[in-house]
Order: sequence, then structure tokens, then C-alpha cells
Amino acid sequence: MDEVTFGRVDAGPAGRRRRVGAVILLAVSAALVGLTVWGRWSSGGSLPLDIAAGAAGCALAPLLLWRPVPVALALCALAGLSPAATPVASMGVLHVAQRRPFPVAAAVGAAALAAHVVQGLWQPSGGISFGWWLLLVALGDGALVGWGALVRARRALLLSLRERARRAEAEQGRRVAEARMAERTRIAREMHDVLAHRLSLLATYAGALEYRPDAPPERLAEAAGVVRAGVRQALEELREVILLLRADDTGEDDRPQPVLADVPRLVAESRAAGGRVELNDGTSGADGLPPAAGRTAYRVVQEALTNARKHAAGRPVRVVLEGRPGDGLVIDVRNPLRADGGDPPPGSGTGLVGLTERVRLAGGRLDHEAAGDEFRLRAWLPWPA
Repeated sequence: MDEVTFGRVDAGPAGRRRRVGAVILLAVSAALVGLTVWGRWSSGGSLPLDIAAGAAGCALAPLLLWRPVPVALALCALAGLSPAATPVASMGVLHVAQRRPFPVAAAVGAAALAAHVVQGLWQPSGGISFGWWLLLVALGDGALVGWGALVRARRALLLSLRERARRAEAEQGRRVAEARMAERTRIAREMHDVLAHRLSLLATYAGALEYRPDAPPERLAEAAGVVRAGVRQALEELREVILLLRADDTGEDDRPQPVLADVPRLVAESRAAGGRVELNDGTSGADGLPPAAGRTAYRVVQEALTNARKHAAGRPVRVVLEGRPGDGLVIDVRNPLRADGGDPPPGSGTGLVGLTERVRLAGGRLDHEAAGDEFRLRAWLPWPA
């Protein structure tokens, strides 16, 4: 409600608007009352009563901005005493209809009509019959109530539309923030996969340096060089990913992502690190595999090789790729379990969980199990024709 306690000094923009509105109401009321009193004086009306009622109406009119209903009823009472208060009473009806619900406005309109009934009986108009005069008054009060209700409904609609627009903008901002966070989470998962693979290679070389101190110096130097290069590459990859996580740019990452065609290079890296990896690639038309499925296939093989190095270092790993457009892509990775039953290297334990979710989001499925002395990982990805 646009109302404050009576007598309180308003402050701020709302208070200034009320004061300006009060001045305007006072000026309009004085003009209308003056014209009405002039017309009544010309026709021989009761000049003292008209002036008193008109002055009281002009004094009360600005208070409509603070107490619309009581002031409007008081103006209606003045209209019952003199036609000079009719203009300000009509202004009161209109103001209440614009500020209060329709039942309240209708009640004030009915009070104005009753006041004019009293006015018509006490000071009948000589130019028109009482019935027709009362009908015109009723139509005028009804029009004022309807017009005010229409203005109030339009104002409420505009406020509702502004609020909806504000909420839609806030919702859009929230969705954008969630999309950014989801993308950064995806990048963090990529970081885990890439660094886990890279660090597992470094752990293999470091183990060779530790357990073969009697190796020829050139072999030790070669292994140390591979460790140094791997650490530098891992640090560069970590730095790039952290920069991406910190960046506020919403643009897409345009760097080339590994796909199915990069799996042989991945296997070669594992072999260079001393891994015994066998790759059987039976795919046909690998270039037609959708990029998303290709990236997922690469991550499946990468995570499988990383797990094999963690849990069965030095044991042979067999990677089989089969598929063609229309049939789907099958990835089958098998490796023997640890023979000594020792504790595996530390890890988060969520690699396969995240990989299963990634494959599911790509429209495929992933199964893994330890059967006998062998660990098996099998994934299927859709490959449209």
C-alpha cells in the first residue's frame, strides 16, 4: 500500500512525489471548487455554505494521498451538504478506486451516491428531474470506480511483468553460472584423467630407477630424461587447466581434444614407459565416429591403462577395439590382477565411477569386474550410421 502513518514527515523520492501530488491535488481542487461556487452564486445558491464546504474539500483533498478511504468518505459527507464539494468527492472516489481493491472502491462509490441523494433531496436541481439527475450521478460514480479499477489493474499488471522480467533475468544468470560451473567441473575431471595417466607413467620410470640401480649409466640417464620431460609436460598441462578454471571467458575451448584415432599414440606412450600393452584395432571408418564418442573412447582406454599400471604394474594389458558405423563401438581391456596381492598405489577411487558416468552421458554403457585372476573392462558406445 502506498500509505504512511498520518502526520509523519516523508523523506526520500516517495515523499517528494507525495508532496508534489498534494500540491497538484490542491490546485485542481481549488479550480474545480471555484468554478462550482461561481456557478452556484450565479444561480442564487447558498454562498456561505458553498464556500465553507468547498474550502473544507480543498483542505482535505491533498490528504487523499495518505488516507484515501477516510478522506474520501469525509469528502462524500461534504458533498451531501453542498454541490461545491462534488468535484473533490468525485476525485476521492477515483483515487480510492486506483489505490484500493474493487469492493472498497465500490463501497466508497455507493457512499458518494448516497451523499448526492441527500444533496438532491435537500437542494434539488431546477434544470432536471430528480430521477434523471440521480441516474447521471450513479453513472458518473460507476464510471469513476470502473476507470480507477482499470488503472489499478494495469498498474498491477505492469508491476507483475517487471517482476517476471527481473526473475527471468536472475534465472538466466543462475543458469549461465551453473553452466559455467558444470563446464569447469568437466575440465577438472579431464585434469584428473590426464594427470593420472601422466603421473602413472612417471611412477613406472621412477620405479625402474629405484629397483635397477645397477643399470648402465646411459639407461639411467635415459630414464631420468623421460621423468624430467614427463614432469614438465604434467606441470604444463596442470597450468593450462588451472588457467581454464580461473578464466571467466564463456567461449568454448578450441584446442584439439584426443579422439579414437589418438589411441595408438596413447598405447605407444605406455609402451615407452615399459608397459606391455597389446592393441588390436578392428574398427572400420573411425573418422566417422562423432567427436564426443571419440573423446569418450579415448578416456576409457586411458583410464583402463592407468588402472592397469596402478594395480598390475608390469603385467600385460590387452586392448581390443571393434566397431563400425551403425553397430556401435566396443572397447575391451583386460589385464591380470596383482600377483603379490600388495596394496595398490594411493588414489581417489572414483576414476571408474566418473568413467561410467561419462560413458552413460554419451549414450553408452560400461561394465567392469574382476573375474578370477583377471580384471575386465568393457564399454559400448553408439556409432551412428
